[in-house]
Amino acid sequence: MNALTNKIIFNLKYYGFWVSYFVVARFLFLTYHFNSTKNLEISEFFYVLIYGFRLDLSIAAYVVVLPFSLLLLGVFTKRKMLLKVHQTYSWLMVLLMNLLLSIDLFLYSYWNTRLDTTFLRYLNTPELMFASVNMSEILTSLLGFAALSHLTFRIINYLIYNELEEMDGAPLWSLPILFLMIGVLILPIRGGLQTIPINQSNVYFSNKIYANHAAVNYAWNFMHAITKHVDADQNLFVEYPPEKALTLFDTYRKPLLLSDSIQRPIFNTQKPNVILIIWEGFTGKIVGPMGGDSLITPYFNKYIKEGLFFSNFYANGDRTDKGLVSLLSGYYPQPKKSIIKMPMKSKKLPLLSQSMKLMGYHNSFYYGGDLNFGNMNTYLHNKGIDEIYGSEIFERKDWNSKWGVHDHVLFDRIIEDLKQNKQHPFFKTILTLTSHEPYEFPGKYRFGKNSETNKFKSSMAYTDKAFGDFVAFAKTQDWWDNSLIIITADHGHPLPKNQGEVFNAPSRFKIPMLWLGGALTNTGVVNDNLGSQVDLAYTLIDLLGGDNSSFEFGTHLFNSNEKQFVHYVFNEGFGTINNSGHIVYDFIKKDAIQVEGKEEEILKSQGKAILQTTYQDFLDK
Repeated sequence: MNALTNKIIFNLKYYGFWVSYFVVARFLFLTYHFNSTKNLEISEFFYVLIYGFRLDLSIAAYVVVLPFSLLLLGVFTKRKMLLKVHQTYSWLMVLLMNLLLSIDLFLYSYWNTRLDTTFLRYLNTPELMFASVNMSEILTSLLGFAALSHLTFRIINYLIYNELEEMDGAPLWSLPILFLMIGVLILPIRGGLQTIPINQSNVYFSNKIYANHAAVNYAWNFMHAITKHVDADQNLFVEYPPEKALTLFDTYRKPLLLSDSIQRPIFNTQKPNVILIIWEGFTGKIVGPMGGDSLITPYFNKYIKEGLFFSNFYANGDRTDKGLVSLLSGYYPQPKKSIIKMPMKSKKLPLLSQSMKLMGYHNSFYYGGDLNFGNMNTYLHNKGIDEIYGSEIFERKDWNSKWGVHDHVLFDRIIEDLKQNKQHPFFKTILTLTSHEPYEFPGKYRFGKNSETNKFKSSMAYTDKAFGDFVAFAKTQDWWDNSLIIITADHGHPLPKNQGEVFNAPSRFKIPMLWLGGALTNTGVVNDNLGSQVDLAYTLIDLLGGDNSSFEFGTHLFNSNEKQFVHYVFNEGFGTINNSGHIVYDFIKKDAIQVEGKEEEILKSQGKAILQTTYQDFLDK
């Protein structure tokens, strides 16, 4: 038993060393960048340490997986050799971590971002990497690396390997316990038992970007960048020379930039309050006026008659993280990748709230779930949003089993805030979640629970009721006559399945969008223009009299040009739609798998040009 106890204590000491190492590394970062650190409040300084500690625990767990595994071999093989292997691994990790730390400390002053793999791009052209750096800084960094490595070697030898001549053995029956120790590392690696594994978004807590950066663990960030290939600089979708692809895209987009619709003027006031409701999975397949079952969303169907309804509107992607970027940044999503999960890139995107802020709007964002989902928190911070509310403001009793609070609880909270609101004009973004699987909510399932489709339809009916109650409240408020509510989806949904439907056919991506409120000049109007999520920010900012030039991929939803188009992506392909038909293109097949209309080649060319241009922009971010 003593041998097993010694192994357990040894592993705990070794893990504790690496956790302590990364905590000290954070102090070094804060000290090295003292000119920025001194601007933090005392509370913010401690929050940097507290929030960052989870990533420290995570990366330390990654580091010790191999050494923990080595101790298993002590049951079967020579223990002196294992000690040498263990020490060698530790020394190499010390050198690597200190090297990355030195690079991180050095480059942050210039790039204002924590270490990722960007610097690797410059290794073959070091003159570019060090173009703005003087030799004294380089020498200081090298000396710092050498001194830090010497000190770390001495500490780890003293704490871990001092007077240790060989690894302790252990009886064969101890193997399950040693395996269990390795398995337990999963908890710190993924950050706990929550649904979403830990990511950078978990440590973003402040409106000060430096505080958030300081809380990020440099080694974890670097590992994440490597495993996610965030710095891949090869465009996988090249079909044309870059200039031709851009020219083709401009040819399709430019005729659609101006508003010349007979529906104008849209608003009867200059700066209406705006509430944007992003409804989880709200597919057009369940909306009566779009050919769906009229019994599923009776409240939404009723309000169509009172508003401005976009009957030919589409999502640009198939997941929430892609839908948010399309709606709020007017930015096309990427197949297999998600820019919102890459803070280095997503921070360069425009955000609707920024443009609204410039026009005098007070901004709020509400979500009943974990804001760390898909790095949402990172994406939203420092983008002109005055209040960002997530699941942390709600009691656990109001949660479903997986994602967060029920939608009626979310709307109730917003109603209470609106009753107290005295800041006008306001822009509020609301992201719902109850209609996400597993479709859990209180009360009666109107369509039953006997199938996924019926649970989905029941969840949609539930959210429709919560939405209807919210609109009923809004109509009683004195701000209703000066307000606009926009309701649309983050993405479409494969359910309910239509007979013979290709999985990624346009019907999956077609979503409702309704504008409602007293600020509308005309009601009961249908806009049947082809449009998509990337067009919303471009159009709305223009109608409000703001500068929409930062939304460089959007078109105007109130144009009358017959060359309107929609483009969407999924992991293995894309879809392109115009007023003559559509194609669904498959990357593996390298051809269209569904065609409607007589313009297949035109649509292929258009889709490929859009994808190549927008993906290159993503790579260049």
